[in-house]
Amino acid sequence: MATIAFIGLGNMGAPMARNLVKAGHALRVVDVVAANAERLAAAGATMAPSAADAVRGAEAVITMLPAGSHVRDVYLGTGGVLAAAAPGTLLVDCSTIDVESARGVEAAAARSGHDFVDAPVSGGTGGAEAGTLTFMCGGSARAFARAQPLLERMGKTIVHAGGPGNGQAAKICNNMILGISMIAVGEAFNLAARLGLDAQKLFDISSKSSGQCWSLTSYCPVPGPVPGSPANRGYAPGFTGAMMLKDLKLAQEAAHAAGVATPLGAAAQALYALYAGSGHAQDDFSGIVRMLAGSKEAKG
Repeated sequence: MATIAFIGLGNMGAPMARNLVKAGHALRVVDVVAANAERLAAAGATMAPSAADAVRGAEAVITMLPAGSHVRDVYLGTGGVLAAAAPGTLLVDCSTIDVESARGVEAAAARSGHDFVDAPVSGGTGGAEAGTLTFMCGGSARAFARAQPLLERMGKTIVHAGGPGNGQAAKICNNMILGISMIAVGEAFNLAARLGLDAQKLFDISSKSSGQCWSLTSYCPVPGPVPGSPANRGYAPGFTGAMMLKDLKLAQEAAHAAGVATPLGAAAQALYALYAGSGHAQDDFSGIVRMLAGSKEAKG
């Protein structure tokens, strides 16, 4: 079993770290919120006083952080990961960040003699708890081969998407599809309701027809058809509106940099900005169906 430094113990990072502890790995954990690290210590991890202390002597470092600026600071800053890690340490960043930052950190890691993998995840907090996440990985074949056994302790589907930054590229493209499709499904159910078509009947038909998609069959945004969807628990997340907005913004930034037209992605970003800005940033992203319907509750 490996000695692993795990930095970032929020809603996703904490259950991921717990699964590594359950698998028998020795974890040294760090978070800006001390209580988060204390909870992991109670589960069998060791609290470290700083990221540098966690990293020294570790065989692998895993990070789960909010944004590219945090990733750059933790890896590249004074007293950061690259300064403290021994040559040859495996570095795995599971944050969802911009492609440019991921590739910049990988290049710096390579110069310092480390293998680096950008490995953003899909599956939400439920997948993190259950250990069924999907990891989209960018990096060299050697780095991916080293990271895969650790990722398999936290996820079910581990995909090598290609070179550095390609994990992030896959994540933002996937979530642009998800954001757009959830809006389409929500609009369809709202229209069905106005036309007198029962939501279950629409689900039964579309889930077996050309309208079938994950946003419909696994995460239906209206109560009833999919018992496990957030719609049946008051739109408690799940995957928040703020998180979807973040990913859509990253997709638009990448599209502008690459000179690619993504008009539906831009429209989805604008709608999720309205949803998050109306007091629903921490509600599940599928709750946008209520805003699209014009409900007073959805507008705050």
